[in-house]
Amino acid sequence: MSDRDDHATIVLVDDEEMVLTSLSSFLSLETEYDVHTFTSAKEALKFIEENEVDLVISDYLMPEMDGITFLGKVRDIKPEIPRIILTGYADKENAIKAINEVGLYQYVEKPWDNDDLLIILRNGLEKQRLMKKLQEKIDQINKAYAELQGLHTQIVKTFV
Repeated sequence: MSDRDDHATIVLVDDEEMVLTSLSSFLSLETEYDVHTFTSAKEALKFIEENEVDLVISDYLMPEMDGITFLGKVRDIKPEIPRIILTGYADKENAIKAINEVGLYQYVEKPWDNDDLLIILRNGLEKQRLMKKLQEKIDQINKAYAELQGLHTQIVKTFV
């Protein structure tokens, strides 16, 4: 894992302060992640718009905005961020809906297993890192292709 992954910025959104405290305390003990917690989905969205964020975890049922709606807005703002929904309801129908509607990276049920959660976070961050690297390579290829097209055009003009 890269140094950037070790110091990744994680956003946690849950209307239950106890869940946020539990998750953020665990992550601060076990990782080097920079964890930001929010009880308000709207405040979390504002933070995500204004800051570099590497991964978002949201509760499913919240009074201000449900987790699927919130993560859909996160996807609209920054589609490259892996999105994880955390729920106390083992509702497979909603899990499938969430995965399809907002492109969830993972669906985690409460109570979560700390070791499993760490693996999910590390894998989500690694996926994001690899996707960024792939996009950089695609951009390099597109730039090189455009330069070749320009050279081709110059050669054709010179010899025709």
